[in-house]
Amino acid sequence: MKVLFVCMGNICRSPTAEAVFRQMAEQRGLSEPLEIDSAGTHGYHVGRAPDSRAIAHAARRGYDLTGLRARAVAATDFEQFDCVIAMDDNNVAHLTAICPSHHAKKIQLLLDYARDGSPREVPDPYEGKAKDFELVLDLIEAGCHGLVEHLVELRRILAERHNRSPFKK
Repeated sequence: MKVLFVCMGNICRSPTAEAVFRQMAEQRGLSEPLEIDSAGTHGYHVGRAPDSRAIAHAARRGYDLTGLRARAVAATDFEQFDCVIAMDDNNVAHLTAICPSHHAKKIQLLLDYARDGSPREVPDPYEGKAKDFELVLDLIEAGCHGLVEHLVELRRILAERHNRSPFKK
């Protein structure tokens, strides 16, 4: 399974989601078959580290963003990744505009996986204050938790199907 998280600039939300999801997946034993990355719909910050505020707030919760670097979404991402997880509807619109139609079902919103009555979108904290970065972390953790649980369930179903024989009753 290959998962790509996408926001506008790839310096706040999507690298945070990449780090949070990676850690949660490792904790649930999903890390080995997973490839996780993040990108931006706009190439404003290509090659740069995540926003220092995103790094600091994530670090307080035990997530490491320091090794990540911003990149822009590429046309090949739709071929390479199984899921392209956007932070908001604007990201979805940008992705849909450049995505080959046969891969459009891969584009999803992160908070569609949240199970706690979260809002539909993860807001961009870039122009915000500390509380905005904390809210973004709360929402990303909720969405990533739901996504990990979804993948755990898929793995269980696939393992069950694989172990089932048509000759056994």
